[in-house]
Amino acid sequence: MALSRKRQKELDRLKGQAEDLWEDQKELLDHASRVVREASRQAANYTKEEVAPRVRETYQEKVVPAVGAVASTAKHTAQSTRDRLVDDVLPAMSSALGTALAAIEVAKNKQVREAISRASRFGTEVGTKVGIIEPPKKSGPGKYILIGFGVVTVAAIAYAAWQTLRADDDLWIDDEPEATESVEEA
Repeated sequence: MALSRKRQKELDRLKGQAEDLWEDQKELLDHASRVVREASRQAANYTKEEVAPRVRETYQEKVVPAVGAVASTAKHTAQSTRDRLVDDVLPAMSSALGTALAAIEVAKNKQVREAISRASRFGTEVGTKVGIIEPPKKSGPGKYILIGFGVVTVAAIAYAAWQTLRADDDLWIDDEPEATESVEEA
């Protein structure tokens, strides 16, 4: 397939324009690469000269004092808690523990137990003779009748409350058919 001379010239001219365009694109990409490299270098310099000092200054002026204040407050709170624990809580706990241990040791002593038992019997005898302490009475059938009556009363009250508060939908009459007719008439 042979091309006409006119078409061949047009193709050669188009081929030349494409080569020129390709060369222009290479130059443009090379120039863009140089611009990006220079912009990157300038951004790094700007960061070193402007941003880093501001960040460092802000850190020194704002963050360091705030962290120092928090650390100081935490240290003071810990010291105060320690002092309160050592001065107030631990002595009270050791005193209570010592008292409890002493009471247990005294209660283990056979002579002390016998003395407490004698004093208790003597106090009961004197109280009974003087009339302060009444001797225990034997309970009769009335006590059990009253207990039974109380149980039945509580059960009746609980049943009445349950009947009152239960949800029984069958007790209500539905008026829906009349309501829907009046809506349809309107």
